[in-house]
Amino acid sequence: MPNFSGVWDLKDQVQAIAAGRWTGIPTFELYAWGSGTTGRLGDGTVVNKSSPIQIGSLATWQLVAASRNNNHASSLAVKKDGTLWAWGYNGLGAVGDGTTVNKSSPVQIGSLSDWASIATFNHSAAVKTNNTLWTWGFGPEGRLGHNNTVSLSSPVQVGALTNWSQVSTGLGHTASVKTDGTIWVWGRNNRGQVGDTTVVYRSSPVQIGAGVDWSHVSAGGTHTLAVKTTGTLWAWGNNQFGQLGVNTSGALTHRSSPVQIGALTTWLTPSTGEDFCVALKTDGTMWSWGINSGGELGVNNLNSLSSPVQIGLLTTWSKISAGGNQVAAIKTDGTLWVWGRNVSGQLGQNNTTYRSSPVQVGALTSWDVVSAGGGHMLATLQGVTN
Repeated sequence: MPNFSGVWDLKDQVQAIAAGRWTGIPTFELYAWGSGTTGRLGDGTVVNKSSPIQIGSLATWQLVAASRNNNHASSLAVKKDGTLWAWGYNGLGAVGDGTTVNKSSPVQIGSLSDWASIATFNHSAAVKTNNTLWTWGFGPEGRLGHNNTVSLSSPVQVGALTNWSQVSTGLGHTASVKTDGTIWVWGRNNRGQVGDTTVVYRSSPVQIGAGVDWSHVSAGGTHTLAVKTTGTLWAWGNNQFGQLGVNTSGALTHRSSPVQIGALTTWLTPSTGEDFCVALKTDGTMWSWGINSGGELGVNNLNSLSSPVQIGLLTTWSKISAGGNQVAAIKTDGTLWVWGRNVSGQLGQNNTTYRSSPVQVGALTSWDVVSAGGGHMLATLQGVTN
């Protein structure tokens, strides 16, 4: 425990808040780096940045989501007051402000203050605090879930249900978990990524199996990864590069329904890149598998893997985010680490050198949340003010 007297450093202040010994107000600044194309960084320019820059001067950001579509990337964020903000590529309506004009600075989406969960690829999705589900952006293949293929430039509710809890957007499909533990998927299904045993595209949500014990889902490029409340890990869809983690790979090994990865019951958080996966276990270790052409698996080589392999030996990983071909992760000490492709400086190292193992971004120890996109990253940095 910190010494709650004299001059407190930031980590002591944060611990003091948790202990009820500090009356300061937590702050959360927004940072971005990588490709600036389409205005996705939100700094008012379209210029690449190879190290983190603060976006605006506000310190009220809570959630971030960076699109994994490098060509048409947008960004989403939710403030502590529950308002929704977006910027970047908007030719397909993914920003959600009712236009198709790119935005290089954050713009508020509507006036509501009840947004709770966000996701974006080339379409966007969000869950509100009342557990309603909303989607917008590119609509072909039924990925918006409105029983049609129409694109939308502002959020529209999916059905009338109020039991959605978490949502994830893939390249052409969307996956969501309900409060009752059921899992639902829709959109493009050419590789079985919907998981309903078919390759038929679905324009409205379909339940996958009859299970009521799903806890989290992540939609990748053309595959899907999910964890059950039992701690088991499951995958389905495209397995061209071994991204399903079942020790096989190739076009003949795609799966159109969930298949368990190993037999362990210690999986905690899954995250999918375009053609690879990373996941955390309950013991704080981190694992990866799938394509590795840019070092995105973080195992210090470029060899693709068809089953999970541990990244290093550390047991201090707490949060992960897989982007298109790069990964960002936060440790329990609040440090931020990245690896993978770095064409546009998205690794935040002030260069464009690819990394095949984790490297730290700066020396700060108060990173709170991070989202890796296709060519850029977003993160919030926690502080305390009187």
